[in-house]
Amino acid sequence: MSPSVDQILRFLKTLHPYDALSHEVLEALANRFEVRKAGPDDHIYKFGETLPGLFVIYEGAVKVRDENNVVVSHLVLRNTFGERGLLKEGTAVTSAQADEHTLLLVLPPADFRKLLDEHKVFARFFDRARKSSTRGRDLATSLAETLMARNPITCQADTSVQEAARVMRDRHISSLCVTDHAERLLGIVTNRDLAGKILAEGRQGDTAVSEVMTSNPVTLPPSAIGTDVLHLMMERWIGHVPIVEGDKLVGMVTQTDLTRFQAISSADMVGQVTRAATADDMAGVTAHIPQLLLQLVAAGSPHEVVTRLITDIADTVTRRLLALAEIKLGPPPVPYLWLACGSQGRQEQTGVSDQDNCLFLDDAASENDRVGYFADLATFVCDGLNSCGYIYCPGDMMATNPRWCQPVNVWKSYFEGWIQTPDPEAQMLSSVMFDLRPIGGRKELFENLQEDTLQSAASNSIFVAHMVSNSLKHHPPLNLLRGLATIRSGEHKNTLDTKLNGVVPIVDLARIYALQGQISAVNTKARLLEARANGRLSQSGGSDLLDAYDLIAETRLLHQAGLIKQGQKPDNFLQPSTLSDFERSHLRDAFVVVKTMQSSIGHGRGMLG
Repeated sequence: MSPSVDQILRFLKTLHPYDALSHEVLEALANRFEVRKAGPDDHIYKFGETLPGLFVIYEGAVKVRDENNVVVSHLVLRNTFGERGLLKEGTAVTSAQADEHTLLLVLPPADFRKLLDEHKVFARFFDRARKSSTRGRDLATSLAETLMARNPITCQADTSVQEAARVMRDRHISSLCVTDHAERLLGIVTNRDLAGKILAEGRQGDTAVSEVMTSNPVTLPPSAIGTDVLHLMMERWIGHVPIVEGDKLVGMVTQTDLTRFQAISSADMVGQVTRAATADDMAGVTAHIPQLLLQLVAAGSPHEVVTRLITDIADTVTRRLLALAEIKLGPPPVPYLWLACGSQGRQEQTGVSDQDNCLFLDDAASENDRVGYFADLATFVCDGLNSCGYIYCPGDMMATNPRWCQPVNVWKSYFEGWIQTPDPEAQMLSSVMFDLRPIGGRKELFENLQEDTLQSAASNSIFVAHMVSNSLKHHPPLNLLRGLATIRSGEHKNTLDTKLNGVVPIVDLARIYALQGQISAVNTKARLLEARANGRLSQSGGSDLLDAYDLIAETRLLHQAGLIKQGQKPDNFLQPSTLSDFERSHLRDAFVVVKTMQSSIGHGRGMLG
């Protein structure tokens, strides 16, 4: 039986973004929805048809296929579909078919567009691009929660001032928050209090902190911005601001925190690395990379800016280690070039990175040079990178592996062999080596080889076909029954791997477009932009894929920043339950775009739209 207008109204009130609209708007809207029924395997619409409106599943399930008739999503109750076509002049860019007896609510295109125009919350929900604003990194754009020390050290009101002073000395802190057993903030005691109210007045060490603390101190919430903290400190002549959420103490911001925040920048870190005398000195700098990532993400920096700045630090560390190696070992016997591949090569490092590198040697290098001087240089640099947090590559893709420390003519034979005989190992190695980027040394050792290899690879249709096949091995996490498909077992059960199943499928696609178009760029976004500009990707398909990449990469960084806020190490494993319906819906849409583009390139087109 078809739902009544009242039933539709109640349904909409539980569905985002409709739940954010006023009752009056929803009441009028409920009358505008048309109810449609579909039986098992009935076509709802086909690719290229004019869409009758926006679809919402009231009951049942729907299977969505791309233009190649490949299933890209299985939708269930409360899912919305058809918006991509409506946003593209009303023509369906997928096909939809009922999986079972299904009831659909259909909002006419004119009403859909009116809601987009008149209600920001509705427009925001269907704005799949979700482009980040580019804001400067300063106190005015950073939240207190990114500045504060979490889980501040506390004491009880009856703690003696002597014990409080001992704790502050041992913990190297200048204040203690005084709380009750429910973690409610009662007051704050500082070094200044101990000096001015205990020592200066000759009071005993067993005096309770409640007698000298500042009761009911001024506080700020985690959502306050950095300038709120600074202005409060200046106005009240204080150096400590407790951060309180509800009635619970959650953090503390000090003048030292503000100074440290303003001092931490990628430029400052690069400068410190350049002046470092040892790998340990550099490790002290790179230890601040998680905080830098957190601050850049909190300031709304685009993901490609965040990863570029973080990679710049890795590049500088590598070059400084090469310089220190030459100081230790003496001048190199022949010219060489150190190259990075993987995320460093693509300038896409996040808070979780291992090292992937290799050495190109001048053809004049002898075997003694290779296994002697350059083996020692590789060991010095790779060990130093590991000390700085860039852990050894699990697959041994490092210059310390003799296979990846070779003269240019050997490297040339490697590439020629991979192209002529594209077996599984060749496909894997080619995927890695097509992301090579010079870091330190003589760049001319690579330039001609890169150009010649791209041309040779692009003209070999069999090799390209194998590379395309290899690029489709990583699938977006879409489950035909539940939408987002999580890891089924193991340590990361019920999470999404935002690297392997998130950004990697797009990285793989971009590499194929670069190969087909002989694009020399190795950065994923740069490859996609150039592929769209030169026609390798259509304007429509390229824009969709770029939007999907932005969203997935942004979600990955937000997840890592969230872990850093909690004092944990960043990783790539995201629990979908931590996302809102809004976020899950858009993330699923982004994965659908990636799967659609994989289907297109798998059918020999690489085009969409």
